[in-house]
Amino acid sequence: MLSGNQVKTINALKLKKNREIQRQFIAEGSKLVIDLLYSSYHINALYATPEWIGMNAASVRLGKIIPQQVTEKELSRITALNTTSPVLAIVSIPSAEVQPLSFNNKLVLALDDIRDPGNLGTIIRIADWYGISAVICSETTVDLYNPKVVQATMGSIARIPVHYTSLADFLSGLPATHKVYGSFLEGENIYAKELSDKGVIIIGNESNGISGSVAKFVTDKLHIPSFSTGGFGEHAESLNASVATAVICSEFKRRIM
Repeated sequence: MLSGNQVKTINALKLKKNREIQRQFIAEGSKLVIDLLYSSYHINALYATPEWIGMNAASVRLGKIIPQQVTEKELSRITALNTTSPVLAIVSIPSAEVQPLSFNNKLVLALDDIRDPGNLGTIIRIADWYGISAVICSETTVDLYNPKVVQATMGSIARIPVHYTSLADFLSGLPATHKVYGSFLEGENIYAKELSDKGVIIIGNESNGISGSVAKFVTDKLHIPSFSTGGFGEHAESLNASVATAVICSEFKRRIM
């Protein structure tokens, strides 16, 4: 049975300031928790129904954690989701420093002030799907460990390294020959542009795009053309940040198949 103190402590992790103090975050959902159990993340506590524990005993043993049996009603008191999951984990936030030179021969994403939790989580999932080596976030990008972000990754948070830093500092530390791609209205058609299998792909803010302080580091400006035939209302003004990320990553990876 969950104590009142446990409920209070867990619910406190729904706020960023408390996650930063406790260096822990909430993860919910069977697939997400199992992925974390198989990853390098450290699980500090696991709350689950007896049925879930019985069905996932091998994964729980691998995580070297003794789960606390709780009812669905108890889980509903601590969930951050609209629909209660049969399992909730409290996970340590790892410490990691970003080293620009370690990404010299890899393709990475750099997120410039992404604010929507769903977008960030989906972008991490996209990075996982397309084999992107890492995601570098600006300091103003939404918190990785926001419960909505964690949930939207659908387990990809366990596989994709995500770092927060000043993008200007990160980009200025790259070799002068390093390719830095960014999406702009005046950019070259991505389907006709020569693309590299290594470099940095910058994804800008949902409303304002890539900021001026970051744009100055872009070596290659890209544009995703619209194929709309017009008509009533003409065509969509732009693509959602995560949708644009998927299109760009797909085109980069298609070239090296």
